[in-house]
Amino acid sequence: MGEMKSMQMGVIGALFLSVASSVSIVICNKALMTNLGFPFATTLTSWHLMVTYCTLHVAYRLHFFENKPIDTKTVVLFGLLNGISIGLLNLSLGFNSIGFYQMTKLAIIPFTVLLETLFLNKKFSQKIKFSLFLLLVGVGIASITDLQLNFVGSVLSLLAIATTCVGQILTNTIQKKLNVTSTQLLYQSAPFQAAILFVSGPFVDKYLTGLNVFSFQYSPFVVGFITLSCLIAVSVNFSTFLVIGKTSPVTYQVLGHLKTCLVLAFGYTLLHDPFTPRNIAGILIAVLGMLLYSYFCSVASKSKQGSSESAFIGKDRDTTPLLSQEKENHEAKKLDKHSAV
Repeated sequence: MGEMKSMQMGVIGALFLSVASSVSIVICNKALMTNLGFPFATTLTSWHLMVTYCTLHVAYRLHFFENKPIDTKTVVLFGLLNGISIGLLNLSLGFNSIGFYQMTKLAIIPFTVLLETLFLNKKFSQKIKFSLFLLLVGVGIASITDLQLNFVGSVLSLLAIATTCVGQILTNTIQKKLNVTSTQLLYQSAPFQAAILFVSGPFVDKYLTGLNVFSFQYSPFVVGFITLSCLIAVSVNFSTFLVIGKTSPVTYQVLGHLKTCLVLAFGYTLLHDPFTPRNIAGILIAVLGMLLYSYFCSVASKSKQGSSESAFIGKDRDTTPLLSQEKENHEAKKLDKHSAV
């Protein structure tokens, strides 16, 4: 019982850390890119991952965690896949309207459900599917303003969805199958994610913005915000692997849409961004979907735990009479032998 309670507290802590750090980095990056004119998102992400790896390496050297060897091929492919998915999401935003990009992010949940159902034989109840549907409708109403389609943008969005879904499913599967922690997996995969983005980032950013990251005028304010963004990113990357490992890829995506609603609300209250009744209605519907998802998952988890406990008890009840009967038969045989003598 105490172990179950500590696990629940761990999950709550991971969820809170993920929400707090993600909202913080959105605010920081918005100031960096909008107010200070630093538009190089892909290159910035590579710096995030480099700082994350360096921070974890220091923590490892100070014996805060143990490093567990993982097959090199698995780590390299996993790291490259996650790096590619980040690049594709940025390209999708560059080639599509903001509305279509939001649709791309919304499509990750149903695609993840489909992949887990087909390849991992995971079951999602109708109630959970309904709550996810409500969530997606709410976030769509709140955040999607325009939909402009083009062929290249659509292909990039599909590739971004596929790589993101597979990457997040692997994040969960590798931790469980290989019995590694989120910290160990992030520590070993971060260099490969950073490497592919560090090489491709300047080209992607140049194509999307028409500006060169190396010729940008770095003022003290810009450097300060970049440093702050990188430090917050350590927490974001760590909490991402932690949440997916402790819960599931779908739960992580649900949490991501909660962050979207919080960022929209924050933009309205503190930055005075335009806010309409449609935004409010969408956020309320999305929050209702999240609450229902959380409730149905909790009920399903308790039901599963209860059935496993009853099965264990039932197993004990089935085996005990057999053992007793064998013992009685053995004693009877001994008595018969003594009688014969």
